[in-house]
Amino acid sequence: MPNCITLKRSVLFFLLLASSFTTYSQGIKGTIKSSSGEPLPFATIYVRNIETGTTSNDNGYFEYPLPAGKYDLVFQYLGYKSVVKFIEVSKGFSEVNIQLQPQTIVLRDVEIRAGKEDPAYTIMRKAIAKAKFHQQQLDSYEAEVYIKGSGRLIDSPFFLRKTIAKEGVDSTTAFVTESITKVKYSRPNVYEEEVISIRSNGEDNNTSPMEYLKGSFYESKLGNAISPLSPKAFGYYRFEYLGTYKDQDYEFSKIRVIPRSKGDDVFEGEISIVEEYWSIHSLNLKTSYLGIEFNINQIYNPIQNKVWLPISHQFDVEGTFFGFEFEYDYLATVSNYQIELNKDLDVELVVIDEKVDKELAAKLEAQNKNVQNETLAKMTSGKEMTRKEMRKLMREYEKMEMEEDTIPDVQYINNVIIDSLAYKKDSSFWQSVRPVPLSDYEIKGYHKMDSMALVDKREAEGDTIKTKQGKEGFKIYDLALGNTYKIGERAHLEIVSPLQSLNFNTVEGYNFNYELSFTKTFENKHWLEIAPLVRYGFSIEQFQSKLKTTYKFNDKSISLEGGRHVYQINPDQPIYPIVNSLVTLMLEDNYMKIYQKEFLSLKYNHKISDKYRVNVIAEYANRLPMTNRTSHTWFNKKDHEYTPNTPANVELPNTSFMAHHAFLTTVKVSMKPWQKYYIKNKERRAITHSSPEVTLSYDNALPVADAEISFHRWTADIRHSLDVGIRGRLSFRVGGGGFLAKDSVTFLDYNHFMGNRTPVQDIDVVKSYRLLPYYNFSTDDAYFTLLTHYQFRKLFFSRFKFARKRGVRESVFVNYLGTNSALNYTEAGYSIDNIFRLFRLEGVAAFQDGEYVDWGIRFGVAAFLEEMFNFD
Repeated sequence: MPNCITLKRSVLFFLLLASSFTTYSQGIKGTIKSSSGEPLPFATIYVRNIETGTTSNDNGYFEYPLPAGKYDLVFQYLGYKSVVKFIEVSKGFSEVNIQLQPQTIVLRDVEIRAGKEDPAYTIMRKAIAKAKFHQQQLDSYEAEVYIKGSGRLIDSPFFLRKTIAKEGVDSTTAFVTESITKVKYSRPNVYEEEVISIRSNGEDNNTSPMEYLKGSFYESKLGNAISPLSPKAFGYYRFEYLGTYKDQDYEFSKIRVIPRSKGDDVFEGEISIVEEYWSIHSLNLKTSYLGIEFNINQIYNPIQNKVWLPISHQFDVEGTFFGFEFEYDYLATVSNYQIELNKDLDVELVVIDEKVDKELAAKLEAQNKNVQNETLAKMTSGKEMTRKEMRKLMREYEKMEMEEDTIPDVQYINNVIIDSLAYKKDSSFWQSVRPVPLSDYEIKGYHKMDSMALVDKREAEGDTIKTKQGKEGFKIYDLALGNTYKIGERAHLEIVSPLQSLNFNTVEGYNFNYELSFTKTFENKHWLEIAPLVRYGFSIEQFQSKLKTTYKFNDKSISLEGGRHVYQINPDQPIYPIVNSLVTLMLEDNYMKIYQKEFLSLKYNHKISDKYRVNVIAEYANRLPMTNRTSHTWFNKKDHEYTPNTPANVELPNTSFMAHHAFLTTVKVSMKPWQKYYIKNKERRAITHSSPEVTLSYDNALPVADAEISFHRWTADIRHSLDVGIRGRLSFRVGGGGFLAKDSVTFLDYNHFMGNRTPVQDIDVVKSYRLLPYYNFSTDDAYFTLLTHYQFRKLFFSRFKFARKRGVRESVFVNYLGTNSALNYTEAGYSIDNIFRLFRLEGVAAFQDGEYVDWGIRFGVAAFLEEMFNFD
């Protein structure tokens, strides 16, 4: 029944839409030009009496179908006076040609002297004070949004141009997308999109302006940049008063927004503020992210003469990434607003700037102190309020709203529905509803890439699993290259390519894993995986194998694993096998130290909630030492000799051990007590870095049966990443631990730390030390670790515009290890991040008890990629 209802509703909407456009053989058309006769591209045409509109194309031409009737039209363009026309539409298209005059901006009768404050500051203080008011002013709204986007590849690396041209992509061909979407907003944070119709011939490469359309400059942050109306704005911006102009019976003040230091997290340009309302009238702002430029133009209009809402958006993106130069241009028109005012805030308030009107501000604050109800009564008790009081009351109001929220800790909700008929509208439909004609580039793009639209359609409908290989069946080369096969309902078999695991170490020599994975998803969404693995080392001439079976149900999972395999002495695996292989074969440094384990383990994971997780592990193992079996290297130096497979340690001169049995158990609790969320398409998702992560662990070894190891140990770890002040981001990880009892331990059971002696550094900036030897300071005593990383908004190189435009960031880091033997080991370093938007270069020095001991250069992947791709 729900599907039937959805289909009927979609068909009904389609018929209404078709009747409202295709049957109209009348409307308005014409050109919009400046007083000097130049076409004004993307000028706004707003039909006030039905609250709908369109824009001109890049040649200033417009053609908009309307039913017969009388219309109140407003023609607008940034920097020009609006023109109001009353038009009657009967038969055919009424031609309306408009000339707009430059806006006359006058300076107020104010003194701007040396030492005196620019009047822009009092205007912006009032606008900032009332920003939360404007955010909460509506209980809900509905509107229809038409978006047209196009993008072109301007240039590409010379060695790829022929290949790209064969794919039909060149600078004369445009990516084009068009959509008609019905949007709904409900206070305080619910945003819904119903895509009624969409047409696309390719990928937008995440350049869509939808985040800006759903967002608001009244918010503290929009995209990755601080809004000029943020409470923190004065720390990021200077403001300059450009003058005041009158239009449509309103007065507007034009303000230049000037970043105190240019970079990826600020806007620059101009914003016009409605006098007395202190809301946005229009803006022309630009920002950048990783050297890619974003330019945003918005025009607002009063809806029902009470609320100023955006009716026109122009969003341009351009930049260069790895030699690919591109541009994307989007145009969005918002029409048919239906708004519902928040009755609590249906009041007219005059904001007083206490820095200017000091006496009146003091009088108002004294009066409002006598008002009993701290929130609503104060808002409705009078028309005048200081900006300080406005901010305070809006904070109290939002707090009161959050307490009434039925979904705690959810910051916002965004649901997107794509109508089943959305991709079935033909070109004649789009020709009838398109308010802005396509350019030559866009027409060519549609003709040349229509086949790509079918791919987009399938992906939008959920067909994102590529099964081409699996459908072809088994091929002999799959044994080496890997493949996935569907072998039944909701069941798959995967061959993992052994080439992915080909590595080298001094114990096994060249080695590889051969792994299969069988997965089965049940109707109740439970999930089973059976994964056998065989490993072979050519120098040790030995096969090893293990089998892991995992069953997931609800928010729990149980894993049973057993067999014989090799593991690093540090279970946190401080060195990646591929890095160890290259460093060993090329630099002849064999840092990885391994042992063999014959074992059977049982693991239980329980996700109690998104905030709390519990892991329990029990393992019985026969732990066996291993020795080097090869001296092979790529360069075969005469004096070459690898270090033994027993690591050096300052506390334990001999770290070797005899074969022994151990029964080990671990209980680990992970907590994110202040975790915040957002809901997308009814699925709750965590907001990264919204809470510190606290991990507590207790593990022990029990001397049962023939197990010879006995100890009790605890560890604690806290990590977080947060904005500090107005300029930087601090990431830190602090931890500690120790043994409660240690009747019998081997070096395997010591507390080990995430060291590094290779030139390659982990992508996670607070995961490991930079110069710390892997096992030198491992201890069976108490320890304390601290890793900190602070990324500056502007330091040395990032002060230069050319560096900031290329996304360069700078950081400093300080790491500390405290044990009885480490002698206050400390690292201090400096890094340049996002080199060519991909790499990170670090310089670091190490000290013990304040005395210099070592230095080094480290090379890694840009740190921002960890958040972008959510690496663990």
